[in-house]
Amino acid sequence: MIFFLPLIAAVIGWLINSLAVTLLFRPYKPVKLGFLTLQGLFPKRQAQLANSLGALVGKQLFSFEDIKTKLTDPQKIKNIIPLVEAHLDTFLREKLPKAMPVLSMFIGDSIVNQIKTHLVAELDTLFPLLISQYLDNVQQDLDLEKIVSQKIAGISADKLEAITHEVLQKELQSFKMLGAISGLITGLICLGITLL
Repeated sequence: MIFFLPLIAAVIGWLINSLAVTLLFRPYKPVKLGFLTLQGLFPKRQAQLANSLGALVGKQLFSFEDIKTKLTDPQKIKNIIPLVEAHLDTFLREKLPKAMPVLSMFIGDSIVNQIKTHLVAELDTLFPLLISQYLDNVQQDLDLEKIVSQKIAGISADKLEAITHEVLQKELQSFKMLGAISGLITGLICLGITLL
């Protein structure tokens, strides 16, 4: 019987680490086991975790200045100019004459091209200002820290457990095996001490 000690210790080590993995998420409601109360780590600290991650994202990972710089980049603006030109061309050649038939007598191809050229040049300098102003307004109205906190607080423990098991399946299995190996080693040490 004493020679089964390492095997029993390995099983106990695996069970303890399996329980630890389970207790990260479950039980959502506290469970009393005699003098011990068990509650999943995520459910117990979900609000605190949500606030901390919200602060991290809102203050360190997400910057409106970075977004503003990328969106107002002259090269990005030049990429949308052909779309603006096509829209202006349709407006000047089709929609404006329908809305104001008298103007159609005075607007020919050369006038349309001149207006389009001047408007595109003006929009090329106006777009960065418009985008920058728009993002300033959005930044004032958008509390990213609060949004992230609410989203994380709204994740169910079951959903988080499923995601974690999907992403960290190998690592969780390795953690359980580590419990079995450490239990086996402990059992072998105890067996060695007992035999001495």
